[in-house]
Amino acid sequence: MNVAAVRVARSNFMRGLRGYLVAGLLIWVPVGVTVLTFRFLLELMDNVLRLLPASWQPEALFGFYVPGFSVIITVAVLLITGMLVRNLVGSTLVRWWERVLNRVPIVRSVYSGVKGFTETLVSGGGGSFRKVVAVEYPRKEMWSVGFVTASDIPEVSAVAGGTQVCVYVPTTPNPTSGFIVMVS
Repeated sequence: MNVAAVRVARSNFMRGLRGYLVAGLLIWVPVGVTVLTFRFLLELMDNVLRLLPASWQPEALFGFYVPGFSVIITVAVLLITGMLVRNLVGSTLVRWWERVLNRVPIVRSVYSGVKGFTETLVSGGGGSFRKVVAVEYPRKEMWSVGFVTASDIPEVSAVAGGTQVCVYVPTTPNPTSGFIVMVS
């Protein structure tokens, strides 16, 4: 075997190993991050229960440790908060609180960004970021992955002469920045 053939074989072997390594990472990294995130949240919720008076803590009420009890408490708090916020008094308080937060420079940026992101992901009414598409961008025969953020925008469709959709094309390495393109 000559030297060139050995180099090609070694290169193919290393490329194969790298491919297997990447494939393994693509499986285990999301699983690991998900497990760590849920573990962190459960521990955080359990630690919040420690703020309750000793007689109200689950161990005192039931006589034994109840794993995950904080999840039940969290769901109950979220439901009660949602019920309070959806009435007139609660919505007035929320609007007042948001006006206060919008007057603080750094807090305003963080709060409005997180609120917008959360509303986009959680709201069931909107179709934003629910559909992944490939668009010919930034030039012909070059394709980019994007997310449909709005469909059939009458103003744009009238000017363009056909049905247009709004597509968000994220950039790397920071996918929170990107481009909005209108495509047929």
